[in-house]
Amino acid sequence: MSDLNKVFDEMKSRFNSAAAAGMDVVFQYQIDDGEPYHVTIADDSCVVAQGEHDEPSVTLSMDTQTLQEVISGETDGMQAFMTGRIRADGDIMLATRLTALFPVA
Repeated sequence: MSDLNKVFDEMKSRFNSAAAAGMDVVFQYQIDDGEPYHVTIADDSCVVAQGEHDEPSVTLSMDTQTLQEVISGETDGMQAFMTGRIRADGDIMLATRLTALFPVA
């Protein structure tokens, strides 16, 4: 299993369905040094898939290290965005909900 698979499995295991109430969105992850993934949140469920989604709600671009640091809680996602380590396109306000959707243990 690749490092990216492990990161997205960890993310999915921490999914907070209560925070997803009423959401129907797709987070596209463009990984600079890896494969793209997308996370679909609908009907209080979370589905992670490798590849690009046709109509993502927001696209987040970063390298594998940044993704790992944000998911582990080592780096604050908003701080990474403000310093240019994460780039966003689309409904960037959705990205502010990621902390509630995937809380760090």
